[in-house]
Amino acid sequence: MLSSEYYRYSRHISFASAISLRQRKKIFNLFMEEFKPDSNTKVLDVGVTCGSDFRESNFFEELYPYPENVTCVGTEDGSYLERAGKCGKFIRVRPGERLPFGDKEFSLVFSNAVLEHVGNAERRERFISEICRVGGKYFISVPYRWFPVEHHTGIPLLHYLPGAVYRKLLKTLGVDYWSKEENLDFFDIKKINRLFEKYGSHKIKGVYLCGVRTNLAVYGPAAKSG
Repeated sequence: MLSSEYYRYSRHISFASAISLRQRKKIFNLFMEEFKPDSNTKVLDVGVTCGSDFRESNFFEELYPYPENVTCVGTEDGSYLERAGKCGKFIRVRPGERLPFGDKEFSLVFSNAVLEHVGNAERRERFISEICRVGGKYFISVPYRWFPVEHHTGIPLLHYLPGAVYRKLLKTLGVDYWSKEENLDFFDIKKINRLFEKYGSHKIKGVYLCGVRTNLAVYGPAAKSG
């Protein structure tokens, strides 16, 4: 089994995998309820990983009922998904580069827990712009900024501190990868609205655990910037 960089610390927080899977199923159900894709819908999943040792890894491909109509892209080698029949095609891409598809080639573009990892403001803008270019509609979900336990490290409350302080403390704790802003950023409703307002109308919904918001999903028609 291959291990993804994005699950580097999950082994140290054994309860996290079960909780993550439960919440990701809620995200998937929201996607299905809002868009109601059928056997003719062409879907692009942006951000699959090489990880196959956690149940929540690439959950969309595990749950989606029409895998032959799903194209997957990722910066890690997710080719096992295509070999296993979990998607119609896998294409490996390089971070920050243009997606290798034509304008509006897909009816729907799905992306979970990727936006927070794409880098600086310029790369975030490019990421969203490319999703809106290749898709008719988009669905992007991210961890919620103010959930008490930080999703990637499993450390509670520390991420409530100012960014510079939080990242310095993470580095002191030996969590160097997630201490870098280019590897992990945070999103709340206000920040998501700022990012997506130029792309036309969009909806934001929360995903909850015991009444506490864990994730945000933003979705809508993929209008051009401006």
